[in-house]
Amino acid sequence: MSTPNLLVVCSIAFLAVFVVLTALAAVMRGLMLLYPQPAEREESLDPAVVAAITEAVTAAYPGTKVIGIEEER
Repeated sequence: MSTPNLLVVCSIAFLAVFVVLTALAAVMRGLMLLYPQPAEREESLDPAVVAAITEAVTAAYPGTKVIGIEEER
């Protein structure tokens, strides 16, 4: 019995990984189509994000107060 060529073994492993990742991408795409992400309202901000921004500003500039947060597009 002959020993397998290293180049052939590596090529087969690469192709196997590529096929598995392609299949996982197809499954994820199907799930995203089946369960779409709900649309976010323009005015709503996550309270955790507001708290994190306020904490970061207060740590950087003590004594300041955040009065408004706007998202740039």
